[in-house]
Amino acid sequence: MPSLNKVLLMGNLTRDPELRVTPKGTPICQFSLAINRQFKMESGESREEVIYVDVEAWGKQGETIAKYCTKGRPLYVEGRLRLDQWEDKNTKEKRSRMKVVLEQFQFLGDSRGGGAGGGGAPAGDIDQTGGSSPERHAPPPRSAGPKPAAQENLDEDVPF
Repeated sequence: MPSLNKVLLMGNLTRDPELRVTPKGTPICQFSLAINRQFKMESGESREEVIYVDVEAWGKQGETIAKYCTKGRPLYVEGRLRLDQWEDKNTKEKRSRMKVVLEQFQFLGDSRGGGAGGGGAPAGDIDQTGGSSPERHAPPPRSAGPKPAAQENLDEDVPF
């Protein structure tokens, strides 16, 4: 039976990334993304839902995120889900947590955390000096125009 474990997320960092190194010297960057969803209730009232997702980036990608990202910075992430399980030392209860293991990412907005515009360097895009250059390929900022009429009320068009 075929399987697929793929996650695509776009959100803002909830805190500055935390970079650690394993005993073997592999960098691990941990951060959390806040992802907003706006929708209308049946009553017509607008609502917003926010979810928080923990992300783990290994190696050079983790170092790059830790170097160039701060709290509030928009980021696009591709990765896979992983379930961590452990036993609580104090209560001896089994615990678990789902997180995303980063495979690719792209910077969004400007380096000061602005949400307008897009682009940035895809994961692993390194300049010729060996350093990472995330802003080098950023296209000019795009202005957010009005939504097309066909996309305004998508939730109301769903038959179930």
